This record gives sequence, structure tokens and C-alpha cells, in this order.
Amino acid sequence: MEGKKYEKIMVATDGSKAVRKAIETGIELARLSGAKLYAVYVIAPSGYSQRDFGWEKSLREFLQDEGDKAVAFIEDAGKTAGIKVEPVTLEGHPAEKILEFAEQEGIDIIVMGTLGKTGLERFLLGSVAENVVRHSKIPVLVVKDEIEE
Repeated sequence: MEGKKYEKIMVATDGSKAVRKAIETGIELARLSGAKLYAVYVIAPSGYSQRDFGWEKSLREFLQDEGDKAVAFIEDAGKTAGIKVEPVTLEGHPAEKILEFAEQEGIDIIVMGTLGKTGLERFLLGSVAENVVRHSKIPVLVVKDEIEE
């Protein structure tokens, strides 16, 4: 039986340390298969308008900066491994945007972590991974990281 050849791999990140195992796995898959790697970060909507509190612009800039750092981390790790990484920052509901991007770009496999941030953010990330797995038309590799809490 011949194995699946991956040409396009997506690693979805939230920028937390907990997704590093998923990043390592995505990079290794790309290295072994010669695939292009997409580092994807999604800025989730805050739910507030500027007229509500006036700080949404600052929050958006902060989240954009966090996303830039998250995908730059993957770019650097990929460069070290000799892998071409395309950084992608999207805006919207994370699971929806991850799935839309994967379909539009013809991604062969999505790699993501199960845990990310703590508290409510951890719960939400878990629901993102669950929604991606549940609704994806392509394979999803969910990598659990062993982190101390």
C-alpha cells in the first residue's frame, strides 16, 4: 500500500507554547513529504465596536501582533528544518476560517493542537479543534502537547 503524498500542509496556531508539539509535527511531515507548509493564525472577532469602548483598535493591533509572532515562530522553525513556510493571518471565527482556507488552498492535511491558552481561552481552543475535526472534509491531525498547568 502506497502512502499519501502531502503537498500542502497547514499548521493552525494560537501562538501558545502548547501548540509547539503540533508545529514540530507539521514541520516534520512537511520535511518528510517535501510539502509546502502554511502557518495559519486566526484573529477572532472581539464582539465590541469602537463606539462601545474605544479600545477595539488597540485590541485588534495586539491580536495582529500576537498572530505575526505566532506565524514567525513557525517560519523560523521551518527555516531551520529547510522547509518553506507561508505565513497566513486571517480574521473571523477560527474554525470557520481554518476550514475555508484549507478548502480554498487545496490543503492536504491540517495539523493543530488540542490545548492552547488557559481557562476560558483553553475551552474555546478545544472547541475550535473539535469543530475543525467535526466539519473538515480533509484529514486533521490533532497533536496533544504535554504541558504543565
